[in-house]
Amino acid sequence: MPAIPVPVLTIGLLLASNIFMTFAWYGHLKFKTAPLLTAILVSWGIAFFEYLLQVPANRIGYGHFNAAQLKTIQEVITLSVFAVFSWLYLKEPMSWNHLVGFAFIAAGAFFIFHKWA
Repeated sequence: MPAIPVPVLTIGLLLASNIFMTFAWYGHLKFKTAPLLTAILVSWGIAFFEYLLQVPANRIGYGHFNAAQLKTIQEVITLSVFAVFSWLYLKEPMSWNHLVGFAFIAAGAFFIFHKWA
């Protein structure tokens, strides 16, 4: 069985970790009647699984990607996961200004990864 390429494994782990973290940070917003301490403890428990994926992703990816590239990948994934989460889970609309803002962030990511002569 062939090994999973480093970029694919890194991005896959970062994607999975961001799904957990988005639920840890924002999932409790649908349960406003739950006690705050309960929301904190549940969120902390979910975040534990995020760390089980995030730390290996960065360890595996570092060397193939530099630290700025790893952080950029993570932020682009975070915003992408959050956009889907807020639309599907929280039922919040995605407006044109969100899309323009995400486009500017994507442009920033381009500059992080672009090699200038």
